[in-house]
Amino acid sequence: MMYLALELLTWLSFLIGGFFLITGGVGLIRFPDFYTRIHAAGVTDTLGAALLLLGMVLQSGDVLTAIKLIMIGFFIFLTTPTATYAIANAAFTGGLKPILHEDEGDGSSKT
Repeated sequence: MMYLALELLTWLSFLIGGFFLITGGVGLIRFPDFYTRIHAAGVTDTLGAALLLLGMVLQSGDVLTAIKLIMIGFFIFLTTPTATYAIANAAFTGGLKPILHEDEGDGSSKT
């Protein structure tokens, strides 16, 4: 019974992590500008990788391997948002402006 629960949690973690990674990839293609694309990639990449690593930790069976996987997850958790911020900041400093709509927020439509 415990083996079945472990397998179920592992597969659930893999499937949800894969879903987040695929969603981030679709966001890279579908979103309109650089800033929304990098946001989609940064957020979903961190969560997707964490869930995939969780599934690997559940299947590792060895404490040393599990500790190494947890350390990789911690590294990804720290570096991915930092890199995303650094890239977005460099783009903004370099003059790349986000796409803003003028009619957003006031509720009226201009025709």
